[in-house]
Amino acid sequence: MSIYLRTEPIISDWTDYNGHMNLAFYIHLFDQGWDVLLDRFEMGGESAKIQKRSTFAVESHTKYIKEVKEGDLVDINLLFLDRDKKRFVYQLEIVNKNGDYRAATTEVCSVYVNLDIRRVTEIEPHKLKLVDDFIEENKNNFTPIEFYLNDKLKK
Repeated sequence: MSIYLRTEPIISDWTDYNGHMNLAFYIHLFDQGWDVLLDRFEMGGESAKIQKRSTFAVESHTKYIKEVKEGDLVDINLLFLDRDKKRFVYQLEIVNKNGDYRAATTEVCSVYVNLDIRRVTEIEPHKLKLVDDFIEENKNNFTPIEFYLNDKLKK
């Protein structure tokens, strides 16, 4: 089972001369899904602007499984999330809104960054609690698929 994050329509600007969504926009959609979680963990756009803290992706592995085309509706879902004091590893999927098929998956390792000095820093305790509470609440729904990046955490 996966954890729903958001739904997006595939627009014409995202499609290429092959008649399907260009690979750059898969990454865009995955990033939009991750932003939903970052906002929940008080690490999203407001945190970047006000607290000068954000996350940077440092490694990813994406699989393009089935094409999506202009006009399709897709859901972005979370399949897995874990963390240490400075990093996240997570896996997301893009699925057809009707649930007919999985279009793509990505797994990402992100680091937490102090934007003032552009260096990796430890996540604040109250934000770690938000993440840990979310993981505890949802861990039985995590269903990672061929997950490669879990060894990136330092626990």
